[in-house]
Amino acid sequence: MNTVLKKMMVALLALGIGQAAWADNVPDFKKTLQAAEQGFAAAQYNLGVMYDNGQGVRQDDAQAVQWYRKAAEQGHAKAQYNLGVAYINGQGVRQDDAQAVQWFGKAAEQGYAKAQYNLGVMYDKGEGVRQDHAQAVQWYRKAAEQGDAPAQYNLGVMYANGQGVRQDDAQAVQWYRKAAGQGHAKAQYNLGGMYANGKGVLQNLVQAEQWYRKAAEQGIAEAQYNLGVMYDNGQGVRQNYKIAKEWFGKACDNGIQLGCDAYRELNQAGY
Repeated sequence: MNTVLKKMMVALLALGIGQAAWADNVPDFKKTLQAAEQGFAAAQYNLGVMYDNGQGVRQDDAQAVQWYRKAAEQGHAKAQYNLGVAYINGQGVRQDDAQAVQWFGKAAEQGYAKAQYNLGVMYDKGEGVRQDHAQAVQWYRKAAEQGDAPAQYNLGVMYANGQGVRQDDAQAVQWYRKAAGQGHAKAQYNLGGMYANGKGVLQNLVQAEQWYRKAAEQGIAEAQYNLGVMYDNGQGVRQNYKIAKEWFGKACDNGIQLGCDAYRELNQAGY
């Protein structure tokens, strides 16, 4: 078998807009409609959720937007957030990033973490607003400090890349670790990469393998490939070509050509 060490992939994985927020313990449709028509914002929001989900009524995006708007105009943060999501996706309303930014902003100013995160994404990507990495960092941080894992992850990426903030691998590791501890797969993968390369933390291949495994088990293809590399090379784990082949196969199935090549090589060698 070719004993040349395979190179581990180092990639910062991006993350997109969060999904709509749903209400808990929504009452039946008739009672919710009566309260909504009387002007109660919470009921208007819940009615929007019911139309959004088709819960107790036929699913209707336009009706969902109508009721979210009524609640949002009364200052209901989750309704403002869901209205922003509707504008992002063009569900029940014409797609409009600028309107999404407006409604995310209203909810974010009220401290709603999911809206703060989404607003950060909009500034990060320059969608509906002029791209501004410093503003993105500001909103990611607000959400991250409330424990929002996607925001913690994205804040880590910003520190790793030096976007909107001075480049700082140690800070990147800190925020990846917070998100990774909540089970965020992409943060687990990036944290594994930091340990593998000794960036922001002392190099520790055992820790790298552990974080790659967590991400790999959640289906992150790059982590599956890197885990295969570690078993193939005996890095941070006892060398085992059969296990390496299994992980390369998973990475290949998930679209990583290097995984396909490594799997084929081990297969030809009889493993």
